[in-house]
Amino acid sequence: MKTKIFTTIALVLSSSTWAQKVTTFTTTKTSSWVKAKTVLSAKAENKVVAEVNALSSGTKFVAFGTTFNELDWDAFNLLSRKEQDEVMFNIFDPQGDLKFTHGRVSMNANDYAREWYSCSEVNGDFSLKYFNIEHDKRNIIPLAHAAQKYQPNLQLFMSPWSPPTWMKINNDYPVSPNKTNKMDPRQSYLLYMDDGKQVDADEMKLFGDRNGVFPRRLATQDFFIQDPRYLQCYANMFCRFIELYKEEGLPITKVMYQNEAYSYTPYPGCAWTAEGTLRFNNEYLAPTLAKKHPEVELWIGTFNTNRLDYVEKILDNKTLQANVKGIGTQWECRNNLPQMRQRYPNHRFMVSESECGNGSMDWKAGEHTFFLLSDNLGNGCDEYYNWNFILKDNGISPWGWTQNALIQVDSKTRKMRYTAEYYAYKHFSHFVKEGTEMLAYAGRDYSKTPVVVFKTKTGQYIVTAGNFTDKPAKLTVKIGKKYLNIQSLPHSFLTNVIE
Repeated sequence: MKTKIFTTIALVLSSSTWAQKVTTFTTTKTSSWVKAKTVLSAKAENKVVAEVNALSSGTKFVAFGTTFNELDWDAFNLLSRKEQDEVMFNIFDPQGDLKFTHGRVSMNANDYAREWYSCSEVNGDFSLKYFNIEHDKRNIIPLAHAAQKYQPNLQLFMSPWSPPTWMKINNDYPVSPNKTNKMDPRQSYLLYMDDGKQVDADEMKLFGDRNGVFPRRLATQDFFIQDPRYLQCYANMFCRFIELYKEEGLPITKVMYQNEAYSYTPYPGCAWTAEGTLRFNNEYLAPTLAKKHPEVELWIGTFNTNRLDYVEKILDNKTLQANVKGIGTQWECRNNLPQMRQRYPNHRFMVSESECGNGSMDWKAGEHTFFLLSDNLGNGCDEYYNWNFILKDNGISPWGWTQNALIQVDSKTRKMRYTAEYYAYKHFSHFVKEGTEMLAYAGRDYSKTPVVVFKTKTGQYIVTAGNFTDKPAKLTVKIGKKYLNIQSLPHSFLTNVIE
């Protein structure tokens, strides 16, 4: 769906009001972060794709972050201590490259754990006598502490991929059976309550927009047992998890009830209906959090579907709107961001997970990530979370497919490499800090040459531009009465800092 470019009417201002100096940073496949100087021009030399002025305003950005996963910990431990410090400085330190301030963790195993585990696998443990985070203390928490060394104000948000197996109707961690798990194939019919032949566990491997509507069919029943004892116990688990992480010095500041409720996965997952989603969030999770941890925000998500009518069925609920602070979007949900932003103007939006790629870790993957950053930020998301930040080799998971990372480690040589996606992030996060406003976006009509215009709290203009074509791209951004004439190299990332 095409989206109109966000523009504002330029005011008549004297040219002396507007800054002149421009510093540009360019990254291509063969060179990274090349610095140059230029100036604003008195005339436009190319088509004006966006314009801003002194009265322009927009979404105020909050934070970039990444995820602390078990397989990231394994890759991290292949490095020397000096290299580990370099990685964490570059990603998290306020003086580093990416300047990330937030992180994401999962309660129980996610798809980038070594294998399935949960915080309580004792059947019927409603009192949470055996609930613990001992597994996290050995793997996830040390990785978060390594980041916290360079970002002392690190904040976390948490969502589970799957509840403990005894809380699900199939008594297992996946939703769909395949060769990578031991789920009983006879349970295939549970998802749609039919013969089960339509279940496609490989659907999660597809990349991009997945050729249309996702998911192709919606689950007809909740995989979480819809019994009050189970629902209340699960809400209590969220609170206990928050408390145990706090004891480790790691503050969880927001939670979501489920990661990708619309991915019917062979790895840890849990399908929820709209009715089950509203029941758990409104009747159990929201009041329990409000009572035990009022300092922790409840967000709704993560929405990874482009079935807008189904998302609206949940988000239109007035009780839910009063209970949640924001909306977590990822993957296909990005398609509907303009409509959702218009329909729910009082809620914040975050990218809870950037798309994870296919293990290529190449320049094309970097271009895709640069576009995702442009499109999500340009459409009003004020937090953005990367998925894996460091993986070994081709990033293969225990469930049989590959994913990308910002840093790739060769498991044989133990040498690391900063990927193109790392630099895609740097072109945004190095400059776009908390309080920076997104003013204008030219991207959906210019998907091969997306442009985003930001303004920092100190008055700098930041203009990011991607060129994913085989030819130089020429375009112009109007700033007041002046013009930034951009000539970007083929297949390049560009950031302009206007003083």
